Amino acid sequence: MALTKEQVLKQYFGYDKFRPLQADIIDWVLYGQDCMVLMPTGGGKSLCFQVPALMMQGITIVISPLIALMHDQVLALQANGIPSAYINSSLSGAERSAIERQCRAGEIKLLYISPEKLFSSGYLDWVKSLQVSMVAVDESHCVSVWGHDFRPEYTQLHQLKSALPHVPFMALTATADRVTRKDVLTQIGIPEARVFISS
Repeated sequence: MALTKEQVLKQYFGYDKFRPLQADIIDWVLYGQDCMVLMPTGGGKSLCFQVPALMMQGITIVISPLIALMHDQVLALQANGIPSAYINSSLSGAERSAIERQCRAGEIKLLYISPEKLFSSGYLDWVKSLQVSMVAVDESHCVSVWGHDFRPEYTQLHQLKSALPHVPFMALTATADRVTRKDVLTQIGIPEARVFISS
């Protein structure tokens, strides 16, 4: 019997109720729709993709630019009993191969991956071969040339959307003005995505 989003929130994260907008965002993604989430740091952005990731069949791919942040999020998820991993330049070849095997076997629910790794040779095809349930683009302001943390690899993310056209995408950031938001959604390939803004 599948868990409801409220049961997932309680069982894995220990919270009794959602903060404003979180439940709406989760429902939107569960309907298979793309969206952008603007929430202040510490506002509970991660739960917006972590909860549906546990409710959907397959693996959620989380694009993240910061190795330290990936490491911390994966450790926190594993501590909550959620099978998760990251792939970035800090891993040895053997460690990476072991994680790739787990992903193919359906043993990982959330895989954090750096954009640099995603667009290194053959990796996009490997991701396409997985049963991907959702893609979350964290720190998505890095996509925009108008943003202060511009990362050139992020501008290739539309290739991922083209490769996974039926998979819902969620862009997340704490900071993006209207121009940057529009640019981010266009760059990722989801220009019509709904924008959720939590003040």
